[in-house]
Amino acid sequence: MKFFKYCVAALLLPLALSGCGVLAAPCRVASAGIKMVPIVGHVAAVPTDACAAVIDP
Repeated sequence: MKFFKYCVAALLLPLALSGCGVLAAPCRVASAGIKMVPIVGHVAAVPTDACAAVIDP
C-alpha cells in the first residue's frame, strides 16, 4: 500500500509544480552564470533562457 501512495505522489508532483518557477530555477541560475562570461555570455545563454521560458512562460 505504501508503494501505491508513493507512486501516486510521484505522478501528481509534476502536475502540481507545472508552470512553477521552482522548476525553472536551475535554468535561470545557469543562464545568469553563463551571462557573466565576457563577450560571448549572452549569446551562449540563449539555450538556458529558452529552457526557462518553456518551463515557466
